[in-house]
Amino acid sequence: MIQIGIRLHDVNTTKDRAFWTLEERAKTAREEGFSCVHLALSKVISGVAFDEAAMTEGLAMHVKRVFAQNGLDVAVLGCYLNLAHPDPAKRKEIQARYFAHIRLAALAGICTVGTETGAPNAAYTYEPACHGREALTAFMRGLEPVVAEAERRGVTLAIEPVWNHIVWNPDRALEVVRAMGSRNLRIIFDPVNLLAPENVDARERVIGEAMDKLCDRIAVVHIKDFLPGDGKLKSVAAGTGKMDYSAILSFLKARKPYVQATLENTDDTNAVQSRELIERLYREAL
Repeated sequence: MIQIGIRLHDVNTTKDRAFWTLEERAKTAREEGFSCVHLALSKVISGVAFDEAAMTEGLAMHVKRVFAQNGLDVAVLGCYLNLAHPDPAKRKEIQARYFAHIRLAALAGICTVGTETGAPNAAYTYEPACHGREALTAFMRGLEPVVAEAERRGVTLAIEPVWNHIVWNPDRALEVVRAMGSRNLRIIFDPVNLLAPENVDARERVIGEAMDKLCDRIAVVHIKDFLPGDGKLKSVAAGTGKMDYSAILSFLKARKPYVQATLENTDDTNAVQSRELIERLYREAL
């Protein structure tokens, strides 16, 4: 059976309090029927810069205790920073943050640290150079010591292909995985993130090729939907856009037993409905 989770910062977003603690969000996620979460610490604990200094043994034990008490797994500990940053000093600082997240994951019993794959500019924004060879080389140079640290700590590092980042399609993802040569480097599969106005009309082929090529390396899945408009694709909650999940859920049912799949772009008004939809479609999948 698929294990449906949620980004913890998408929990308790539309209620009558402006600030919610980690504990309160975890409690709500469990009450809403989720079994795991995607945890971005800076988005659920305010006022803290989660650098090396903050990532203490005490924090690791606190995180471990909160989720154990609520019967939740942390499917992914997010560290979505730019490993292709053009400033070498800034890149070393970013790598240090990854090392700290990997260490905390190991202490807290979290299997996977997740990341996207950056851009060759300080703003971390799309430019055509994102899809060039120089950008890919820069990303792999930044990634290599982080993969080595994940191996050393026994943690999975999972990269997430995104069309407007450096690793933008399954072939790029496979190239990175093979170049790193580590079984600790795996994939977060987000079908919508592989789409753009340029390929959205061929989405069945694009997503199908990704499932075929990346199957062995997929560790975690993200599930959301999309709506086209103004020459862009807007990410929305599952079931509120144009996605057909039948092939994706059939693939997961056949090839990825008990995979953790976290919903994205939900809020308090639609998270439960999105979970129930995906669970029903999964049961019906061939």
